[in-house]
Amino acid sequence: MSVPTKFKNNIEAYDNCPLKVMLTEDEIHAFHEQGYLLLPKITTSEEVAWMRGIYDHLFEQRLGWDNGDLFDFAGTDDARTPATLPQLLDPSRYVHALRKTTFRANAHRIAKQLLGKSAKLVYEHAMLKPAGTGGETPWHQDEAFHRKYTNYQAITFWMPLQPVDSLNGCLEFISGSHKGPLLHHHSINYDRRIPGLEAEGVDASQLIVCPLPAGGASIHHSRMLHHSSPNRSGGPRRAYALVFGVCSRKFTLRKDFPWNAEKATAREKRAIEAKSTVQHCVDYLKNIAKAVLR
Repeated sequence: MSVPTKFKNNIEAYDNCPLKVMLTEDEIHAFHEQGYLLLPKITTSEEVAWMRGIYDHLFEQRLGWDNGDLFDFAGTDDARTPATLPQLLDPSRYVHALRKTTFRANAHRIAKQLLGKSAKLVYEHAMLKPAGTGGETPWHQDEAFHRKYTNYQAITFWMPLQPVDSLNGCLEFISGSHKGPLLHHHSINYDRRIPGLEAEGVDASQLIVCPLPAGGASIHHSRMLHHSSPNRSGGPRRAYALVFGVCSRKFTLRKDFPWNAEKATAREKRAIEAKSTVQHCVDYLKNIAKAVLR
């Protein structure tokens, strides 16, 4: 699918963003203690509107479906069943201007404050909860999704493109849970065909509901337990996430977690089939380099 010209050029350049956000020492301390932090504004309202147009176009045109980037986080990708939690990996692959946003510039700046100067973008994705039918995102820790050879410690910047609250599915956190262990996870509904995971043994009695305005952001540690409710509102809940990490050999995962090793998803099948033999070889060599060189 082609991308409309109006989405090809961003309104601001990455290195000359109109809004610069930095954390105070108190905010940095709070993040490390709590495992999460809320920012009332990380980009401009103009950029939020611009990104919302791109976001809707990407999902409406189902870009990324053939290569596995687009999938249902909570379903089996059965064409006969509407997706309840559509997710798109690496949206900037389809609209390069997303690599030059004020959101990304500020997130990168803050990531360096929290992780160190070597922090870099390692992952990005867009999560949609359709109006009235968008499903629950179970309690989980992002680290549980890491596959063999993942070699970074990470934090996620989660930005809504419209106001979010408990009605349409804002994030909920358990403060301090990032200091605990990585919990055992299983596939949603214990169905290994479903990409999403659910943590076991979660005590959610002390959950903290975190509403945000459009263009605000939450930041959370990759081991932070978090969850979001179904979208019961009359409009879609759109969220865009950037993940920054610090790569190190000491973080390299030497084998898959058992809940990931047993996965058999349609998304992974499409991703494998879309790659050429050369791409598979390149990926293999990159993984070996992560394990050996870093």
